[in-house]
Amino acid sequence: MSGIGAGPPGGAASGAAGRAAGGASGGKTGGAAGGRFLRACRREETDATPVWLMRQAGRYMPEYRALRERHGFLELCRTPELAAEASLQPVRAFDLDAAIVFSDILLPLVPMGLDLEFSEGAGPAIRNPIRSEADVLALSPFEPREELGFVLEAIALVKRELAGRLPLIGFAGAPFTLASYAIEGGSSRDFARTKRLMYGAPRAWHALLAALAAAIADYLAAQADSGADAVQLFDSWAGCLSPADYREYALPYSRLVLDAMARRGILSIHFCADSGGLLEALKEAGGDVIGLDWRVDLAEGWKRIGYERGVQGNLDPVALFAPRGELERRVRAVLDAAGGRPGHIFNLGHGVLPETPVDGVRALVEAVHEHSRRPMP
Repeated sequence: MSGIGAGPPGGAASGAAGRAAGGASGGKTGGAAGGRFLRACRREETDATPVWLMRQAGRYMPEYRALRERHGFLELCRTPELAAEASLQPVRAFDLDAAIVFSDILLPLVPMGLDLEFSEGAGPAIRNPIRSEADVLALSPFEPREELGFVLEAIALVKRELAGRLPLIGFAGAPFTLASYAIEGGSSRDFARTKRLMYGAPRAWHALLAALAAAIADYLAAQADSGADAVQLFDSWAGCLSPADYREYALPYSRLVLDAMARRGILSIHFCADSGGLLEALKEAGGDVIGLDWRVDLAEGWKRIGYERGVQGNLDPVALFAPRGELERRVRAVLDAAGGRPGHIFNLGHGVLPETPVDGVRALVEAVHEHSRRPMP
C-alpha cells in the first residue's frame, strides 16, 4: 500500500544494477512463438526485429469504434471483458509481436481521491486538481490489487486468450506525468502550475511523487503477477523539464519504480516523449529498454544511452499516412539506424493517431518483418 507524506528516495541503484542483484530478467516467457519481443528486451538475437505500437488499440480500428459506439471510454477500461476485447483486436488484425493491455495511465489517480472524467474531443480532466500541500496530504493511500483489480482481471483474460502465442505488456504512467495531470487538471502546454508547485512547495512535491512511485511500483508488480510478461513506464510529459530539473524532481521517482521491477525480474521499457535532452538521465533512471521518440536519431540515441540497454522506436506516427513506398523507405531507415544490433524493438515515436489508415499499420508491420529478417546463429 502506498503512503502519503514520504520524502524523496535515497540513492537507489540503477535498473541494470538492480537486475544484477535481483536475478535473471523476465520470469515469464510468453511462449516460443511470442519470444521475439522478449528476446529483444533482453538484447538477445532474434530472427526479425519485433514490432508493436503504442496505442495499437484505438479509434483508427473500425472494431474499436464499434465498441465505443456502445460503451464509454472509462466503461471499457473498468470492464475486464471489454478491455480484453480491445486489447486483442489489434493482434487479431496484424502480425504484431506483442499485445498490450487496454487501459489508461490516469486510473491510479481515482482511488487516491481525484475526480477523473473523459469527454469526447476534450480528453481527460481532473475536476479537483492538486494545487497545494494540503491537497497532497488529503490524498488517500490505496491497494492496487483491490482498487484497480479490473485491470488485473483484463490482463488475466488476455493472457488466457493469447495462450502463449504472444507476450503481453502491462503499463503505467510515470510519477512525474501522473503528478502533472493531477496538478494541471488536464493537458498543458507550459506546465506552469506543475512547476510552480515543484519549485514553490518542494516538500509537497516530493511527498506526492513518493506516494505515486510507491503506488505505481506496486501496481506494475501486480500486473506482472496477473500475467504481464513485461511492463512499460510512460513518462509522457517529463520532456518539459530541463535536464537538471529532471534529475532533481523526476528521476529519483522513476528510478524507484524501475528498480522495483528489476528486483522482481520484471522486464521494463522506459518511454519519455520529447526526451532528446534527457537520454543520459533516462538511462540512469532505469529500464531494460529505453523508448525513443521520432525527434531523436535512433543511431545517435542508442549510442548516448549505451548498448547495454535495448531501445524501442522510433518512426514518426504520421509516416503511417504516407504512400507504401515512402513508408517502407522510412521503415528501412529506422532499421538501418539500429544496424541489426540485438535489443531493437520497432515502434512509433509516440502513439498511433486516431485518423491513421488501417492499411498503413498493416504495411508497417509487414515491412518491419520483411526488411529485418536474418538467420539465427
